[in-house]
Amino acid sequence: MTRTERPGALAQIQSLPSWLAGRVAARGRSLVAAAIAEEGLKLPHHAVLAAVSEYGPVAQADLVRRLGFDAKDLVLLLNYLEEAGLALREPDPRDRRKNAVTVTPAGVRTLERCAQLAERANAELLAPLSAAERRQLMELLTRVHEAEAAGTAAHHPNHPRNPTPRSLRRRHQTLPSAPDLNS
Repeated sequence: MTRTERPGALAQIQSLPSWLAGRVAARGRSLVAAAIAEEGLKLPHHAVLAAVSEYGPVAQADLVRRLGFDAKDLVLLLNYLEEAGLALREPDPRDRRKNAVTVTPAGVRTLERCAQLAERANAELLAPLSAAERRQLMELLTRVHEAEAAGTAAHHPNHPRNPTPRSLRRRHQTLPSAPDLNS
């Protein structure tokens, strides 16, 4: 087999489901980010506002745990949401040492508009597919996601939830962290 007959390394990578799913996900995030920017929000603001709406009144520490955000970053996000009149921090009536965060009526309306904008962005993303293909794609993605959430993928030896050998741990500690592409 000659060099021209065998697929190149890049073509092989680009044919992987993980690569394709990542590219589609990046495009989807980009479309949703652009859409909710119309409301003056970035993706992390939207996530915090949605969590506050769903779980509020909620302690800031609980938001950190639920969202997996850094506590200092969460404070900055809440500062923005509070200044925009979308969320409110008040002393928690159960523990005055903590702040309880709630969504304001303006925040609820913003979330409703963001939901519509995100739906439109996702419709644009999936426009090349028929309605039946969109349903099938969602079913397949949901199955893969639920398998991951249930831990069935964790039995694979290269799965990130499996312990990393000590020799690799040291090497991973020296690698720079990936940039946050969602902000």
